Amino acid sequence: MSGLAMPKPEAGTLGRRAEIVADMRIIVPGEGVVDAANEMRAFESDGLTAYRQLPLVVVLPETVAQVSRVLKYCNERNIRVVPRGSGTSLSGGALPLEDAVLLVMSRFNRILAIDYPNRVVVAQPGVTNLGITTAVEQEGFYYAPDPSSQIACSIGGNVAENSGGVHCLKYGLTANNVLGIEMVLMNGEVVRLGGSHLDQEGYDLLGVMTGSEGLLGVVTEVTVRILKKPETARALLIGFPTSEESGQCVADIIGAGIIPGGMEMMDRPAIHAAEDFVHAGYPLDVEALLIVELDGPSVEVDHLIGLVEAIAYRNGSTTCRISQSEQERLSFWAGRKAAFPAVGRISPDYYCMDGTIPRKELPRVLAGMRDLSEKYGLGVANVFHAGDGNLHPLILYDANVPGELDKAESFGADILRLCVEVGGVLTGEHGVGVEKRDLMPEMFNQIDLDQQMRVKCAFDPNHLLNPGKVFPQLRRCAELGRMHVHRGQVAFPDIPRF
Repeated sequence: MSGLAMPKPEAGTLGRRAEIVADMRIIVPGEGVVDAANEMRAFESDGLTAYRQLPLVVVLPETVAQVSRVLKYCNERNIRVVPRGSGTSLSGGALPLEDAVLLVMSRFNRILAIDYPNRVVVAQPGVTNLGITTAVEQEGFYYAPDPSSQIACSIGGNVAENSGGVHCLKYGLTANNVLGIEMVLMNGEVVRLGGSHLDQEGYDLLGVMTGSEGLLGVVTEVTVRILKKPETARALLIGFPTSEESGQCVADIIGAGIIPGGMEMMDRPAIHAAEDFVHAGYPLDVEALLIVELDGPSVEVDHLIGLVEAIAYRNGSTTCRISQSEQERLSFWAGRKAAFPAVGRISPDYYCMDGTIPRKELPRVLAGMRDLSEKYGLGVANVFHAGDGNLHPLILYDANVPGELDKAESFGADILRLCVEVGGVLTGEHGVGVEKRDLMPEMFNQIDLDQQMRVKCAFDPNHLLNPGKVFPQLRRCAELGRMHVHRGQVAFPDIPRF
């Protein structure tokens, strides 16, 4: 992990590895503990594969009691813990640490309850995102947030990262579709937040946990909202001669009061890669492609299709194809869903970014990315959730060429700085993890970061859960607000401080 500063391994923990592994086997018997180096290779990184690190030991619990005992054991012995779902995180949020127990939740893979009258599903965190929809689709229901990795990503990981997807413009992110969780704190205490009811009393701790990236607790159960499938869903495939015109069309559709079920944008490199891979029938003579899906009653959908088509032509659209069947609609989306692996066929490596901007800034940011592409001498393919301004630039590079990974990372950092500069944020759904950790000061001042750290300290005062992620400085909770300064001088200034 050259170039990436992580917490210094605790020598005492490393020295007790054999003892810790033996104790983990007592807590999680059978095949629930993996400690051989060659077997732990499968867990050495998440979706941000540029960084790899073997953990101290991998533990795969099956029960809440086991999770509680593992965390309590580690808390009492000052052992770090990194929670992990399916490992699809693109920000390094599940990157192991040399002296940390990697707590893998993949064995928590059962759906515990389906309540159609109240439209909720209770699932363990290892259930895949798509698995929830599969479990309820025979009754005409589905789970709305649909990341491109939905076939593999876990619902627990979705909670950790507040994952999105192509249909989140209208139906919301994970935060808008999770009603309750069961979680285990670092001290082993099991708590419940929310439930099947609509609202909870008191502070919104469920909102705090959603998107907390494994820093506050380990989720062991999730209650989600399911929706009835709309009566009709149709999609438009709209091509434009420039990305700027496509971006303006997005702004005009939303400005007209139309909220599509999904609205995605792809530029020329992504269009060609997806078409070669999936053969979805995408036009190849355009610079930008919009996929706009409208759902609801048939009469409403037909009316909105006419409005969107007119807006598209006013913005210079050169092609507009409207799906005439469910199979055709799904084919439109097949290329978009497969865009990431498709781009992997045209470049030895790519670096998938994630930033969010105000919709009106799309033309400016796309132009800025072109300038940065020329500056760094690296290609970029754009695939993103245009409706809510969540960008996913794919920076193309070759890790075998010395210096290209560093250039790709610098290119990505400049894209994120541009997002913040135009009034956006560092991430939309991938999280901060280690990827954007050192860019946090671009968006937050020290007071902001200290306040966020205080929330972390309230849940995990010893900083044992997923340390080295999100916060740009590696500090202890004791450094926050507990140092008395009198007339500009701290007490006992000669004492070394962490």
